[in-house]
Amino acid sequence: MLAFPCNQFGSQEPGTNAEVLEFAQRNYGVTFPMHAKIEVNGKGAHPLFKYLRSEAKGILGTTAIKWNFTKFIVDRDGKVVAREAPKTTPTSLVPQLEALLARPS
Repeated sequence: MLAFPCNQFGSQEPGTNAEVLEFAQRNYGVTFPMHAKIEVNGKGAHPLFKYLRSEAKGILGTTAIKWNFTKFIVDRDGKVVAREAPKTTPTSLVPQLEALLARPS
């Protein structure tokens, strides 16, 4: 699991990288590493998110990420398998992730 904080959605993550990490650990029990804040939409969008958005479009073919916590599932070869809504819980993705991990390399 990779997390990329972004402050482009209602200024929900205005703090420093350290403050965002501490908030996520304290309020959500995050135990995985978090990357530095980036932009996911617009001219300043990080190349990773330009790729993810182009490979897995949203509702009605949109590419923009509408809200924080949009999830992308990528297989071990870098192929984007799915784009999941912000309301999709990580635990609901476990069966799909386990199936991907069970595939031979």
